[in-house]
This record gives sequence, C-alpha cells and structure tokens, in this order.
Amino acid sequence: MMVREPVVAGQFYPGTRDTCIRMIDQLKPAAAPPADLPERPVAAIVPHAGWVYSGSTALAALAALKSRRVPKTVVLFGAVHSHRVRQTSIFSFGGWQTPLGLVQVDDRLAREILAQAPGLITDDPRAHEQEHSLEVQVPLIRYLMPEARIVPIAVLPDAEAPAVGRIVGQVIQNLAADAVCVGSTDLTHYGPGYGFAPAGTGPAAHKWMRDVNDRRMIDLLLRLDAEAAVAEARISANACGAGAIAATLAAARELGAKRGCLVQYTTSYDVSTEKAGAEDFEMAVGYAGMVF
Repeated sequence: MMVREPVVAGQFYPGTRDTCIRMIDQLKPAAAPPADLPERPVAAIVPHAGWVYSGSTALAALAALKSRRVPKTVVLFGAVHSHRVRQTSIFSFGGWQTPLGLVQVDDRLAREILAQAPGLITDDPRAHEQEHSLEVQVPLIRYLMPEARIVPIAVLPDAEAPAVGRIVGQVIQNLAADAVCVGSTDLTHYGPGYGFAPAGTGPAAHKWMRDVNDRRMIDLLLRLDAEAAVAEARISANACGAGAIAATLAAARELGAKRGCLVQYTTSYDVSTEKAGAEDFEMAVGYAGMVF
C-alpha cells in the first residue's frame, strides 16, 4: 500500500500523538457554531498555516461541519505551492500517515473521479509529497472523524478549477457517496516580507487587509462564485489556494449549497498580539473558516 508520510509534522503541527491531541484540545472552539450554519453542510474552507496561527480557525470550521454531519469521506482540495506541479493531481489509493494514525484514501471515489475527468485530473501522488496545505488538515480530520477516509486533490489555480469541483460534486451525487468537500487556502499575505504592502504598515494597513482585501474574497466565498475566485486572487493577492477555493465552491453548488457561512476569521497578527502583546503592524496572513 502506498503511504504518504508527513513532511511538516513537528513544524506546522506537533509530531507525536500526545502533543497533537493536547494542542487540538487547546484549539477547540469555545463558542457554539453560528446560528446560521447550514443544516446539512456539504463543504468547508479551512486555512493551512501552522496550527499555532490558523489551527483554531481550521478546527472551528471542521467542528462546525461535524456538528451537523459526520461524513464517511472527505474530498480535500489543496493549494499548489510548488512550480513543479503542472496539473491538478489526485492521490488515488493507499493512505496518509499522521501522528494520530493512518487515514485511508477512498480509492473507489478517487477512481470514479479520475474516470470522469480524463485530461483534467491526473493520478500523481508525487504532487502531494512536499505540499503542506492538505497535510495540516488530515490530523484534524482524524481527530474529529476517526473513521473518515479522504480523497486528496491538489488543484491548480487556473480556469479549469471550477470544472474539477463540478465533476467531484457530480461523482459524489452519482455514487450517492456520504462525502463532503474541504478546500484549503490562506487569504492575503500582507507585508513587505511578502512583497505586498499597498497600504503601507501600521493599524490602517491591517484594517485594509482585513476589511477590504480579505473581505473581497470572503464575500465571493459567501455567494459561491467559483468562476471568479482565481481571477480575484490574481488581481487582489488575497488567496494562495484559489484553485482549491474554486473547486470547493463549484462542488458545493453541485451538492445543493446555496450560501456560505463564515465560522471564524482572524489573521496571524491577531494571534501573535493576543499571545505576545500589541506591536506595530507590518505583516500578517489572513485565515477564514467557512461552511457551505
């Protein structure tokens, strides 16, 4: 059996079972899910930075989804951070190892997705070898839904990304699969260190990042505008996983979603200042946890 071993355990999240569980317990949301959460969620969006920064937001969205249903399979749409990956790629069989145990791939669902997407999705486990955007989600899924299987797909941010999601949604429906889709993206990477600081630095810049730039993408997500996601990210630099966003929104629409629900939003600056005290704002990354 092909097994993907962790590559960022001990860096982005703890590397042992006990330390993972302790950190997840610390990150668990204290508040109840939003009152407007869909009765039967079909999809979610989660961030993928280190757990210390974005773990609480990712966990809040996944826990909100779980509060309504516990699916047998989670189709994971990931960002692509490597220039080596040239095509949207699925990890079609085997499993992903985590500090909490092995998570099996739903090979039946993966095979059918491949069969319905010739030329659009390739079967390439190597595309997932060094990609962290899905790896950081898998231990959370294992913790919340211990029996769930996964179908990992790394989605390029191109014009075909919505078609990837539509096909996945159609396959889930045609097989009557008990599956949800989870897309992984961070939002604006702001600051001189990221080469993107159109509003300068200081409190006004952080407010612009949150209330203007990230809000543009969040509003797009709320209205399920899959076709606009890639262009919006390219123009506004407000998502690193635009392909994953587009695929998730398109799949959610195929599965009957009509709207999105923002479960939690924060930035790495908010988390840092909460832990270490206020400081002048220079850089941050935005994180949104959403359910559809």
